[in-house]
Amino acid sequence: MMGPKQESQPALFYEFSLEGHVPQDHLLRSIDWFVNLSDN
Repeated sequence: MMGPKQESQPALFYEFSLEGHVPQDHLLRSIDWFVNLSDN
């Protein structure tokens, strides 16, 4: 072991939901309806 063991480490990955952060009446939601950014 190279040093004292740290009990808590910050999370490398975390959950984030864009759906939960953009209000239902936001302009981006109406733009999303018209724009398709998928590759297929």
